[in-house]
This record gives sequence, C-alpha cells and structure tokens, in this order.
Amino acid sequence: MIMANNNNKDKCNVPHLRFPEFTGEWKKSTIGSLSTKVGSGVTPRGGETVYKSEGHSFVRSQNVGWGHLQLDDIAFIDKETHLRQKNTELQLDDVLLNITGASIGRSALVNKQIAGGNVNQHVCIIRTKDNLVPAFLCNFLLSNHGQKQIDSFQAGGNRQGLNFEQIRSIKITIPSTKEQTKIATLLHLIDERIATQNKIIEDLKLLRDAISEAMFCSSKQSAPRKRIKALYTDWQKVHLNDICSRVTKKNTNGRCDLVLTIAAQHGLVSQLDFFNKSVASENLEGYYLLQKGDFAYNKSYSSEYTYGAVKRLERYEEGVLSPLYICFRPDPSKVDSDYLTYYFESKKWHREIMDISVEGARNHGLLNISVVDYFNTIHRIPNIDEQKSIANVIKTIIHKMSSEQTILDYYVKQRTFLLQQMFI
Repeated sequence: MIMANNNNKDKCNVPHLRFPEFTGEWKKSTIGSLSTKVGSGVTPRGGETVYKSEGHSFVRSQNVGWGHLQLDDIAFIDKETHLRQKNTELQLDDVLLNITGASIGRSALVNKQIAGGNVNQHVCIIRTKDNLVPAFLCNFLLSNHGQKQIDSFQAGGNRQGLNFEQIRSIKITIPSTKEQTKIATLLHLIDERIATQNKIIEDLKLLRDAISEAMFCSSKQSAPRKRIKALYTDWQKVHLNDICSRVTKKNTNGRCDLVLTIAAQHGLVSQLDFFNKSVASENLEGYYLLQKGDFAYNKSYSSEYTYGAVKRLERYEEGVLSPLYICFRPDPSKVDSDYLTYYFESKKWHREIMDISVEGARNHGLLNISVVDYFNTIHRIPNIDEQKSIANVIKTIIHKMSSEQTILDYYVKQRTFLLQQMFI
C-alpha cells in the first residue's frame, strides 16, 4: 500500500507518496556522482549500409521509448564493427537516454535481447553505481522532475541536444536501495499491465480485421467466405449511387462554422481540435454542409489508407467540409449505415478505386478520381438483415476494444501520477 507522506510533512527531502514502512529524508546527489559511465557510441562508417540482418544489436534513438524498448526495427552490426566500438558495449540494466532530436528525454533499460550490443551517438549509456538502482534512475528521468531538468538544458526550447556534462549534472534525490527497488518494482508491474493491455487491444484489432476480411466481399466475388446462418441470399451488385446520394448542399449564410477534417484514427473531427488551428478559407459558404451520419471520401492517400479514407460524421450534429472531399448520404432503405462504415474500413472496395484512378496521376498526395467515376464504382452487398447482422458482429468487437482502451488509459494515468508523486 502507498500512503500520503503525512509523517514526514515537515521534511522537504521526501516525496508526496511513499510506502509506509520507509521513513527518513532522501539524499541529494547528481547522476555523475552515482554513475560509473556516462557516454554514447557512434554510427559506423557507411551508415545504414553496414547494418545486417543478424549479429550484435545496434540501438538507435527510435528504439528507446518512454520506459520501454521498441525493437521491431532493431539494426544489427557484424563482429568486426562491434569490436571497433567495444567501449560502447551494452551491459544488462544500463540506462539508455536519448540525447538529440525530438525524442530527447526518452529512457529505457537494457534487457537481455540487446545486452552485448552497441549504441549510436544519439543514445547515452548511463551505468550506475551500487547505491543507485538502474530502474529507479530510468523512472526518475521519465518523471516530471527529470524531464524539467532535461528541458532546462535546451536553449529556447529548441531541443538542441544534451551533452555528457549536462547529464552528469542532473540532480537526483534518492532513498535507500531497498526503497528504490520497491518503487521501481511497482512501476514495472504497471508497465507489464500496460503491455498486456496493449496486446489485448492489438489482438482485438486483428480479430476485427480478420472478420472484416471474411464477412465482406469485393465486387468481383459473388459472396464472402463467411456468412451469417439463416440469412443466405445472393449478394447484389450495386453502384455507389444506387445506395447513396451525393451531398452538395453548401453552407449558405454562414449557417455552420464547425470546419471538419478527416483524421485516420478519429474520422471526421473538428479541424480546430485536430490541428490546434483552422486551415480553412475565411469564407465557408463554398463548403459542403454535412449532417450527422453523412459520409466523406478523402482522396488523399497514405501508408495506412492506400486508396484514401471514407469516414462517417459521428461526433457532431453538423459540420462543413472542403469541396475537395466527395460527400454522400446512404439510403437507409437500401444500406445500413453501420455496415457501410465498417465496409469502408475494409479493403474490399480498393480494387474499384484502383481501376478508376489514372495511372501516374497521384499528384500532391491526391488520387485523380472524378466524382462521376467514384459514384459509378461497383460494390456487392447482402440484404438489409444480413448487413445489420454483420455490423453487429463488428460493433461488438469495437465496443470491447473501446472498453479495453479505457482500462489502458487508466493505467497510463496511474503511472503518470505515480511518477509525479513518488520522486523528488
């Protein structure tokens, strides 16, 4: 159990929250005084051409996260290159700190997977003495107390980089190693729960995608691989304009000033909220006026949305959207709105866009697709009852994902709170 530190309220060198079995003031020091090594490596000559598919791990700044390692794109170097950088060889439980670029201040511990590897010049190795527990130091650096000191070294807030003398001079106040270990253990347990929660959410996303792949079909297929029992009827070919009507109503007389944009993860959202500023024209009368439940197609492509994104307006009763978007409203007697939403999150409609987009006409990130061609795209849909059944299956998974995300958010907030309250 953690308790508010009322017993030591007259002492300044104690945290706001503390395990009840510990008393006494913490001792002030610096990272330099508590470390045997503060240094970094170098990028081997030849840059990325020297990286191998196996060998000694080579840690770069993108591999160091906020308290964890991101090793999906870990690089490797051969033995000869490793031996030339022997003085930067990583040991288990070394503390890694990013010291340049936008990721300054991210910190993580060396685990068994990368121990024996090396780092480049953007990552600092901190090797602690026996009286400073590495995991305690790592969490201190991530706390607001550590981050404020790191920020203070950046002239004008430009995140220009940390040098080793600055790192050694960072002030840290520490308790006994026993108390350090207990604090670090608690935070590690929360980290493990966060990792588990992320895995649960990722597995649910994979399940959602697999069900979408199996239960929707492209225009070239006669039926999907998986069907809802008792609802077996032929799927019908339709043009988009058979089941949806184009929205062209303009925002006359300045009726609405809520300017929308399409965000990959959040759908149709307020441009002001998403960008923290408005990038729309001052005169909004030429913008389309959308009602809640209307759809919009953004012809801009990205790695996540290769053929653009289609999103439904869900957050607001109405909003206005640039005429660069293609907007439409489903006919509820022919197509279920939820079904259409999940269908456009699948890849089953991509072939139609591929066939009508002009080869080599991707200019400035936009697909060259006419409005007429877009509404003439062919899609294959079941009857309304089957549409609703498919939508309900996917909706159940999405609701579960939302619940698990809420739990994850609570764990993250808890960890942030403890980082603020258990360090000084």
